[in-house]
Amino acid sequence: MMKVIPSFKRATLALVLSGVLALPLPGMANDHHALPEGVQQRIEQLTPQVVSWRRDIHQHPELGNREFRTAGLVADHLKALGMEVRTDIAHTGVVGVLKGAKPGPVVALRADMDALPVTEDTGLSYASTVRAQFNGEEVGVAHACGHDMHVAILMGAAQVLAEMQKELAGTVIFVFQPAEEGAPAGEEGGAALMLKEGLFADIKPDAMFGLHVMTSPLGEISVRTQGQLASSDQFNITIKGKQTHGGMPWNGIDPIVTASQVVMGLQAIPARQLDATQTPSVISVGVIKGGVRGNIVPDQVVMEGTIRTFDNATRQEIHERMERTAVNIAESAGATAEVTITEGYPATINDTELTRAMTPTLRRLAGDNFREARRSMASEDFAFFAGEVPSMYIFLGTRPEGQPLAYPNHSPKFNPDEGVLPIGVSAMTALVLDYTSQHR
Repeated sequence: MMKVIPSFKRATLALVLSGVLALPLPGMANDHHALPEGVQQRIEQLTPQVVSWRRDIHQHPELGNREFRTAGLVADHLKALGMEVRTDIAHTGVVGVLKGAKPGPVVALRADMDALPVTEDTGLSYASTVRAQFNGEEVGVAHACGHDMHVAILMGAAQVLAEMQKELAGTVIFVFQPAEEGAPAGEEGGAALMLKEGLFADIKPDAMFGLHVMTSPLGEISVRTQGQLASSDQFNITIKGKQTHGGMPWNGIDPIVTASQVVMGLQAIPARQLDATQTPSVISVGVIKGGVRGNIVPDQVVMEGTIRTFDNATRQEIHERMERTAVNIAESAGATAEVTITEGYPATINDTELTRAMTPTLRRLAGDNFREARRSMASEDFAFFAGEVPSMYIFLGTRPEGQPLAYPNHSPKFNPDEGVLPIGVSAMTALVLDYTSQHR
């Protein structure tokens, strides 16, 4: 049995799934320093069901905007808890509203539901064997990023809080979001579409919380104020020159040499043109295409890449500098440059006041396993929610004790420890209870 964190004792939960599988897992202990005793008992009793939900969702993953089965499971659960439930928002999104018996603030909790076009290679008895169409190609589908855990955790928190409805102050909105990993080609989706379709039109949260499982040590809870996850933008630069024989380059304009100069010029933007004390930034060229034969200088080269930063003002400055750099370098060679930047997710920026106010809650839960989160150059469309309401996004560690390394999120072998599930339910529940008690 694994030790989880100081607030969670060793315990054995016999989970009998499909009538044949029994697996001992760490359960939650009753610890009045983390949550009221009765609440911890509810979570401990519910943990086998949360694990069962997670394994069911894991075995039946669905890609973005196609989470029909998952959405149905969630909607049925929220309706059974007596909530007001809205479905089909942003294609497959589900929203449940729980109104407490006492007046208080409005709090939103979010979980993402979609899986990835990844063929699972974990060897788990409940591993996914699902295949589906993704952008015209048949692919394996797997919950290689932990969204199955996020859904199960929020379903668990919804049940715990619904059972406390008579004691609850305020309103809780449970947001089950599709397509966090991106919508299929030609479609809209995710957090941005939920907001566009009026997610908060009738009732707007005073605060919103989200979480993500990571491969940090099991039981570790981490958060940071300001930029925690990077923005993610794509760029395409086309350098147009003049085709000529490779042995006589002076008769043409070489777009390959020009593109090489542009690549180096782009690297100078974060290294030499931005204030390095403000925010880390990355410009990476991932694709260069040009030419068909070694002795022919082509007429054009196409480059594609990604831009990452943690500050949305810096993000716009990078876009401007990239276009100026590419255009001017190309012009100096007699070529032209066409720059297209497609904005993706903004930086996920935790509200400073909210994060400082709720950090003590996380410290009580995690004890010595609380950390200030390191920035991650990954991106998250929770950023759109954080741009609308004061928000806080936290990381939960899933790497078992004594295991120095774990396969990362998005790996076919990604296999987070299920001991994090009751921790996640506790975190979501505690954040709601502490926030509502502070803002009655």
